[in-house]
Amino acid sequence: MKVVMEKKTLTVFTPAYNRAHTISRTYESLCRQTSKDFCWLVIDDGSVDNTRELVEEWIRDNKIPIRYIYQRNQGMHGAHNTAYRNIDTELNTCIDSDDYMPDDAVEKIVTFWKKYGSDEYAGIIGLDKADKGEIIGTKFPINMKITTLSGFYQGGGKGDKKLVYRTEVIKRYPEYPLFEGEKYVGLAYKYMLIDLDYKLLVINEPLVIVDYQSDGSSVNMYQQYWNNPRGFAFFRKTEMKVTRSWKRQFIVCVHYVSSSFISENKHFIQESPKRCMTVFAIPWGWLLFRLIKRNVLRNKKLQKPT
Repeated sequence: MKVVMEKKTLTVFTPAYNRAHTISRTYESLCRQTSKDFCWLVIDDGSVDNTRELVEEWIRDNKIPIRYIYQRNQGMHGAHNTAYRNIDTELNTCIDSDDYMPDDAVEKIVTFWKKYGSDEYAGIIGLDKADKGEIIGTKFPINMKITTLSGFYQGGGKGDKKLVYRTEVIKRYPEYPLFEGEKYVGLAYKYMLIDLDYKLLVINEPLVIVDYQSDGSSVNMYQQYWNNPRGFAFFRKTEMKVTRSWKRQFIVCVHYVSSSFISENKHFIQESPKRCMTVFAIPWGWLLFRLIKRNVLRNKKLQKPT
């Protein structure tokens, strides 16, 4: 039976880099969805395994609508840039190649949005659930109907949350910058900017099941700091501008200073949106720089063959 490529409400997009060993689980969960009002967009971020062959086989099987785009390796944020350029549905959400969706997730998203959604909101925020069964972090308060991502965390919320954005909204904001030789810019860069203008509708239900991999972007953060200092410094400068908490601003300045030391940027004070606080943060930023360097060197020694 051939899948008809009618216009869908939701695009589920998946950045993939050498994830042939996990992306089958993502695909199988999409095939099980109780609602078919979605299409799947796979952004292959330069994989050298058999990701392409797998996805091309699934396209031939024609169980769900699939688009496949291959690009040179740019990192997760570069894959998101490509996804947003190519999405034309009303809503979109990212499901990583090591994660998968509950069988009724698409149905929950589309039904909820059609009932409560409007141009007033940027989209929906829902829960992440661990592969072992527990909710990641904290649930939303029962009486919380709307929030922002940053507002939720500033109010004491914890843990990763699943975001479903209106495509029209997320395309209005600048793309993630690409830095030569680096592969990381925090995805929350766009989310912070959207939070300044829009609220999110809250659905207190798990929309994704996550399985953190040992080589994933949320693991080995010391190495990430070391390998991508300009990307982290860019992100911290944006966070300085939007964060209202003085305590958080200072923490961000400390991280900005450490990234500037790693990248050997001599002009970091002049480039900072919070110059006085950045100067005050230099001793702590230097200590963080030394801590990151020590951990990176130690990990390299542990990884050397004996």
